[in-house]
Amino acid sequence: MQRRNFLRAAVLGVGTSVAFGFSVTREAIAFPALPGTSPYGELLPPDANGLMLPEGFTSRVIARTGQKVAGTGHVWHGAPDGGACFADGDGWIYVSNSEQYDGQGGVSAVRFDSAGEITAAYPILAGTSVNCSGGATPWNTWLSCEEFDRGQVFETDPWGQKEAVAHPAMGRFTHEAAAVDPDRKVVYLTEDEGDGCFYRFVPTTWEDMSAGTLQVLADRDGGLAWVDVPDPSAADTATRHQVAEALHISGGEGAYYRSGTCFFTAKGENRVYAYDAVNNVLNVAYDDDDSADAPLTGVDNITGAAVGDLYVAEDGGNMEVCIITPDDVVAPFLRVTGQDQSELCGVAFDPSGDRLYFSSQRGATGENSGGITYEVSGPFRKS
Repeated sequence: MQRRNFLRAAVLGVGTSVAFGFSVTREAIAFPALPGTSPYGELLPPDANGLMLPEGFTSRVIARTGQKVAGTGHVWHGAPDGGACFADGDGWIYVSNSEQYDGQGGVSAVRFDSAGEITAAYPILAGTSVNCSGGATPWNTWLSCEEFDRGQVFETDPWGQKEAVAHPAMGRFTHEAAAVDPDRKVVYLTEDEGDGCFYRFVPTTWEDMSAGTLQVLADRDGGLAWVDVPDPSAADTATRHQVAEALHISGGEGAYYRSGTCFFTAKGENRVYAYDAVNNVLNVAYDDDDSADAPLTGVDNITGAAVGDLYVAEDGGNMEVCIITPDDVVAPFLRVTGQDQSELCGVAFDPSGDRLYFSSQRGATGENSGGITYEVSGPFRKS
């Protein structure tokens, strides 16, 4: 039986398979999510920025590639990708990766005051390549991941005061995203390869990513096991090929941890997986094959709201950010029009949960020089 079909039919756990319907808490998604009516209603016609939004929501452009961020001297990077928000006193900071090649990548940050006005913009990482996604840490750093063979994870300071640091101990592979699990004191890592793997990094000292053990999720004796990767440096053999029983997932993308579960997307399978770290169980939270009219395709970056909703950006599809609710409903939350050669990425909420940030990586031009970063404000549900 093919592994993809096996995972479609069952949950993979420790020596057992159980039917769909698993849920840890109200914050976790009951599976599988199917098309339904969005809690925000239908999308309205495009606004002045070309965004189709639900009633009560508005958008603004925060930055455009090649142009200075308003009120600052910082020129916004090309190919904006993964991002996250960090509390900054009464304001916040949004960081954004640059998925450019040949040492032209890196990370930039935009700083906002309590009213949401931009007060500064600046680089926090430069000279790297293909910085795709990453993950925020509880100790207020941003892990920026390079998406190429033997790429690295760089830990950066959203305030731009500390020098960025490479962490080769976290593995040299085609990194995509990172999601910190403070309960088990590990960091989950996705890999964007057709036969990629799902990893976790166990640091020797918590909050210090400079040393530790890289492990890969494997299928051993009908159950899941975390197995040490013999050579995280991948000097001779790619990390995904070092453990024979490693579980292979096509096109690992965004990752988001909450309440004992790490949700991550697999673009090659058009799925959202949910790894239940408490019970060591892997489930399929969403699969576009489960419905003929599935609204979410080209799954990419993922984030969540405190109420339990997940927001998944599309690389392709209808250029939508879709919502997956705790009630098993998947529906479009917004759509970007006139940018069919782009992809959406960098979804992240500000600390209040009132503003959602994201980027259209290539904008209307279809080129890395056409990137646009947006903010959407409105009555996001809190309960």
